[in-house]
Amino acid sequence: MSPSSVGVMIELEGLTKRYGEKIAVNNLTFTVRPGIVTGFLGPNGAGKSTTMRMMLGLDRPTAGDVRIDGKHYDQLKDPLKYIGALLDAKAVHGGRTAFNHLLCLAQSNGIPKQRVHEVLDTVGLTAVAKKKAKGFSLGMGQRLGIAAALLGDPQILMFDEPVNGLDPEGIHWIRTLMKSLAAQGRTVFVSSHLMSEMALTADHLVVIGQGRLLADTSMADFIARNSRSYVRVRSPQREKLLDVLHQAGLTAQDAGDGALEVDGGKAEYIGELAARHQLVLHELSPQQASLEEAFMQLTAESVEYHAHSGTPAAPQQWGEGWKKG
Repeated sequence: MSPSSVGVMIELEGLTKRYGEKIAVNNLTFTVRPGIVTGFLGPNGAGKSTTMRMMLGLDRPTAGDVRIDGKHYDQLKDPLKYIGALLDAKAVHGGRTAFNHLLCLAQSNGIPKQRVHEVLDTVGLTAVAKKKAKGFSLGMGQRLGIAAALLGDPQILMFDEPVNGLDPEGIHWIRTLMKSLAAQGRTVFVSSHLMSEMALTADHLVVIGQGRLLADTSMADFIARNSRSYVRVRSPQREKLLDVLHQAGLTAQDAGDGALEVDGGKAEYIGELAARHQLVLHELSPQQASLEEAFMQLTAESVEYHAHSGTPAAPQQWGEGWKKG
């Protein structure tokens, strides 16, 4: 299969990485498929960056295998034509201009010079193409990294925290770009901590915790399986409503603001039930947890570092009997 063919996949099988006694990635098996945006989620220290580095041949697995279009990364001829990646936007020679940085990458992969102009225009950096990268803002550095990923017109795109440092317009732009690349039949794999953005961008999710696979499913299924859905109902005839719901076998609990939260029934059914009993409703709204809430529920036991809310502890005073050192 040539890199211009549609349908290029990333396949991980039993991928494992140890650093001494610590297992950073533990027997990961999943496939990143073309035509959709796949989100890669996990708490800090889950092994996401290590996994992406192994995909690109930057780290060698302790065990297992990862293949791109059926080959290991180091077997790909002109790899930028197969897979483009943004892992670290700061990995740029600061003394080079944006144009020359991309030109060096293009020449090393047999990519024509004209393509450098095209990607600079795509990411909105044409006006600063002759400026040195060391003077770039964080957002401009991200755009240059994305330009490098797009340079070979690859069938696979990998992005690690692509919206980092971008303003709202830039975030909207990268979201639209990733969706359009997937719509062209390309394979798009993106890691991010920004849950609200991932919820708007990804179609499919791969979630890991402490190096292990926790979920490999569609966005909708992930939220449905890892969160509670219920219907909020508010009525001036609250007691009668409670009786009607109880008789129908539905569980209702106080929401604390005068409304009820009803489990086990759809909004349409509850509305019809109320109408049959001539109940006035002031609110009838189905509630579904956010991606962030579902993610927190699934990964609660996989978080390496827990912060504690509340009042910070007072600084320790050095009193009599205490010695520094």
